[in-house]
Amino acid sequence: MKLRVGTRGSKLALAQTNWVIDQLKSLFPELEFEVKIIKTTGDKILDSPLSKIGGKGLFVKEIEEALLREEIDFAVHSMKDVPAQLPEGLEIFCIPERESPFDVWISKFGSVKELPSGAKVGTSSLRRSVQIKKIRKDLEILPLRGNVDTRLRKWKEGQFEGIILAEAGLKRLGISIDCYRFSAEEMIPAVGQGALGIEVRRHDESTKRVLSKLHSEKTAICVRAERSFLYTLEGGCQVPLGAHATLKDHKLVITGFVSDLEAERFYKETFEGLPEEAEKLGEALAKKLLDLGGREVLKEILG
Repeated sequence: MKLRVGTRGSKLALAQTNWVIDQLKSLFPELEFEVKIIKTTGDKILDSPLSKIGGKGLFVKEIEEALLREEIDFAVHSMKDVPAQLPEGLEIFCIPERESPFDVWISKFGSVKELPSGAKVGTSSLRRSVQIKKIRKDLEILPLRGNVDTRLRKWKEGQFEGIILAEAGLKRLGISIDCYRFSAEEMIPAVGQGALGIEVRRHDESTKRVLSKLHSEKTAICVRAERSFLYTLEGGCQVPLGAHATLKDHKLVITGFVSDLEAERFYKETFEGLPEEAEKLGEALAKKLLDLGGREVLKEILG
């Protein structure tokens, strides 16, 4: 049996895909795999922030179309790139155990607080930029797109005094670099950050049987809560928001925020509940933030 795997062509996407294939090969030595690299709209437009060109769905749309055409059997995504709604007939069936969900600060300055006034910070994430603004209003936050190598090169060239990246990406690429890891209290991660999502056709039972062996229900519960939060807010990439869920002592704890673009109105709450009610908990948290003032913020940003 041969399975065709769809992925983006970046180093990180291929590292993630090869990790999934290696795990499956160890479980099913008889399987063969063919990797199909699919260029997405998000890969083609590198000179604009995601919030300006339509959001994270740009990194999965063409891959999902290939799945629906049955040109591939499954796709490996970063969960933080997967929109809240999926096309009819597709599902995220398998979520392996999560890598680090945290962001890291890369700079010769030990922390954001140590930067000189007016220092340049690189990130194209509205979520990261408003949380930096909350700490320091006097910094210049500039767009930073491209793969991990490109972002690190731009920092080394001195274009920025510091940049913020996802720790999971560095780990998956085997990049070791001095950095400061933000706690979830300091920098709330993106929905699904650090988690992979394997997408399949809903009725492809034979592929699903293979992938089921890689699934981590603990990770999936947390990701379901975070994605329910995102779905309820309907924010996508155009709105600064984030959510991070963990399982502690048989309880599900989720912290989320939504903010205006300048971090002047920043609404953050933590809810806890039962793991089996993950979606309800994410939805309840989002509704609370909407009631606190998030609804007006979304109206202003989304029009």
